[in-house]
Amino acid sequence: MRQHGFGKTGFTVSEIGFGAWQIGGSWGDVKEADGRAALNAALDAGMTFIDTADVYGDGRSEKIVADVLKSRTGPRPMVATKAGRRLSPHVADGYTKANLEGFIDRSLSNLGVETLDLVQLHCPPTEVYYRPDVFGALDDLTKAGKIRHYGVSVEKVEEALKAIEYPGVVSIQIIFNLFRQRPANLFFQEAKRKNVAVIARVPLASGLLSGKISRETVFATDDHRSFNRHGEAFDVGETFAGVPFEAGLEAVEEIRRLVPQGGSMAALALRWILMNDTVTVVIPGARNAAQAKANAEASDLAALSAEVMAAARDTYERLIAPHVHQRW
Repeated sequence: MRQHGFGKTGFTVSEIGFGAWQIGGSWGDVKEADGRAALNAALDAGMTFIDTADVYGDGRSEKIVADVLKSRTGPRPMVATKAGRRLSPHVADGYTKANLEGFIDRSLSNLGVETLDLVQLHCPPTEVYYRPDVFGALDDLTKAGKIRHYGVSVEKVEEALKAIEYPGVVSIQIIFNLFRQRPANLFFQEAKRKNVAVIARVPLASGLLSGKISRETVFATDDHRSFNRHGEAFDVGETFAGVPFEAGLEAVEEIRRLVPQGGSMAALALRWILMNDTVTVVIPGARNAAQAKANAEASDLAALSAEVMAAARDTYERLIAPHVHQRW
């Protein structure tokens, strides 16, 4: 597993990390035992970065992470969590120092630590990026020893560019995959120039890029791929990367032709992301140990050829970009 420096933090992390949303909730029935097995398998495979959030299962994900890490010996992975989405209503005025400190204290308790490695604002309203006092509050909480570093999980490229104007922002988490290629333009250039770590989320477009979803696939009612198809609960870009389901399936059939004999589409999709050296870590989720192991193996794949990269870009430009490129 290749390792990358995590921006200017001093941490070093595996290029494939563990996205812990699935083991928290909103993905149908993922049993806690399976979630623990998935995380253990990821760590056994060499993953040294875990991404969770306080709202994943209302703390369930953070607590599973804490329990698994407590049961293991050896170096501790970097653990990132998020704060802000517990606000109701989720509005810019809620991003006060008092509220953020309350969320952080809860995550400290859930994760069983005295200091959080990385806290990310959790896709805040765009207005938050224009409020220096919010980032000043995070500076204060860093000085107080409650957090080591802070970053932002964003929805839009424009938000990412605004966030990295604040010198304390060490990382940006953003959707980047075969169906969401816009970040590789100006934002990646600026992130590299400022030595800001880039966390690539939704790498498999909510499973579409696994190649295992079809028109006949039925999702549970508590799976966001059922209840957030049109952004009913949160930004629609988090579900299938914002790509209309039928358009996504059409593009998947083209991408399927690029998968090498004996390989998997999921591994190809992860390797495509890692072809961009600005990406620090990609965070696929896993609902069981087998999926976690398969995700880790993508790190061992050979570089994709220029022909495969060009074909993937062509599919994106024809079938996907008209739906998503200027939206996020």
